[in-house]
Amino acid sequence: MREMQKDGEWLVTRLLESDTHHPLGNLLREDWKLPRKQVHLLFQHKDILVNGLPVAQHAKGEAGQELRFRVCLPEPFGVETVAEPLDVRYEDDHLLVVNKSAGVLLHPTEKHHRHTLDHLVAGHFARTGVQSKVRHVHRLDQDTSGVVLYAKHAWAAALLDELLRERQIKRTYLAFVQGSMKTARGTINEPIGRDRNHPTRRRVTPSGEAAITHYQVLDRYDGVTLIECSLETGRTHQIRVHLRHIGHPLLGDALYGGKKMLIARQALHAARLQFTHPFGGQLVTVDAPLPTDLQALQNKLKEVPN
Repeated sequence: MREMQKDGEWLVTRLLESDTHHPLGNLLREDWKLPRKQVHLLFQHKDILVNGLPVAQHAKGEAGQELRFRVCLPEPFGVETVAEPLDVRYEDDHLLVVNKSAGVLLHPTEKHHRHTLDHLVAGHFARTGVQSKVRHVHRLDQDTSGVVLYAKHAWAAALLDELLRERQIKRTYLAFVQGSMKTARGTINEPIGRDRNHPTRRRVTPSGEAAITHYQVLDRYDGVTLIECSLETGRTHQIRVHLRHIGHPLLGDALYGGKKMLIARQALHAARLQFTHPFGGQLVTVDAPLPTDLQALQNKLKEVPN
């Protein structure tokens, strides 16, 4: 995709010579990955303009012509706004990346939930004049801190969802695990499914969905190892389940056998997101530093000789 500028409700770009070989409908659906239904509605409502004039799906444009899509229509946020500060790590017309604190739910799962990250993002949208539904692209557990990616309009959401399915969004985590890991790096390739004996827990099971976690040791302490993990898949509790499976549960993760020593929550932090921007093609890398509780944990571990 090439770069597109937001102009109110419209996204704006110019046609290149390579664009003129295809009908505009095909260009949008096949090359630019706009959902078929949305393409149909845009043409039907005359919300695609070439040099300011509505066009048909089968029409072809000319190089240099301005192309406009009315895809940023005002929408309700979908959740109530919460007017509190938000740690924004990256933002443009299409995307928002924020740093979630541990203990904050990502989105409401019960009617009484009124203070989730989605609510905070809605508050940020209200402050900054964004009239869009709050759309998180991926999730973090309540007690996992770190970066979360949001789409600021439906087309961005569709493209980011596809990047996620194609494993083109790289997610890197820092984890403090129990025990001294014998291997400096490795891959855990074990399917994950529900634990029938517990309402929320997952487990490694042959009948589960494919799950792949890569890890690398960064530092070793007395009875604890700091590792970096990257995911090829995004199963619920994936890192937590995989690390328990190999005998190194996360510190503080009582649900998966971790001891609540030195920290009262699972010692897991989503430290980095890296992906190709769906509008422009540039590489986007967003980092979030270790939060204060994990910094304090690391400092305590450094004080104890191996």
